[in-house]
Amino acid sequence: MNKIKIPKLSIDASDIEAVAKQMASLPINKIETINWPDTYPSKPDVAFTIAHNSNNILLQYRVKENEILAAVTADNGEVWTDSCVEMFISFDNKHYYNAEFTCIGKALLGYRVFGGHAEHAHTEVMQSILRLPSLGTANREKEIGSFDWTLTLVIPSSAFWKSNITTFDGLKVKGNFFKCGDKLTVPHFVSWTTIDTPSPSFHQPQFFGELYFE
Repeated sequence: MNKIKIPKLSIDASDIEAVAKQMASLPINKIETINWPDTYPSKPDVAFTIAHNSNNILLQYRVKENEILAAVTADNGEVWTDSCVEMFISFDNKHYYNAEFTCIGKALLGYRVFGGHAEHAHTEVMQSILRLPSLGTANREKEIGSFDWTLTLVIPSSAFWKSNITTFDGLKVKGNFFKCGDKLTVPHFVSWTTIDTPSPSFHQPQFFGELYFE
């Protein structure tokens, strides 16, 4: 099973540009598992770094791909159809949050019982998630070329609004990380851990890896 030890940083998470610079020096985790090679063999170059400062998850994605799309205009829209990176995380092995972000920082945050439907976060929660997309925040139609972009995120403990997380210190949880783009010319579905299902589905908690917060 894939495992990550998440380091604790002493940093002011309200300064997301400072967070972005510090995240660039952390160990890299690759998102490179092609689970459905016969139908979706495309694999962009995707990695992430992750840390925390007790009260916030600090997350940075680094992506190299040959097509981008950023059509979604509002949070909790169909962000997975754009150039999208995702983190799913479970604090209790019964429920999980799916946090999904487009390349320009539009976000979706859902809360689910395993196998159930999602409840999406309210506006105040969504606004609490800081985002720094290197591509800027303007919407973009499909573009073919060579794109090298980053997305830095600061996700406060309060964003996990159903779980009463007071600190990330010492937590042992489960999760997975993804890259997708359902409406790209050549869609892709890439994961951190292996998912053993006949067709693309990221909502598979039984295949989550282990995350250890220092």
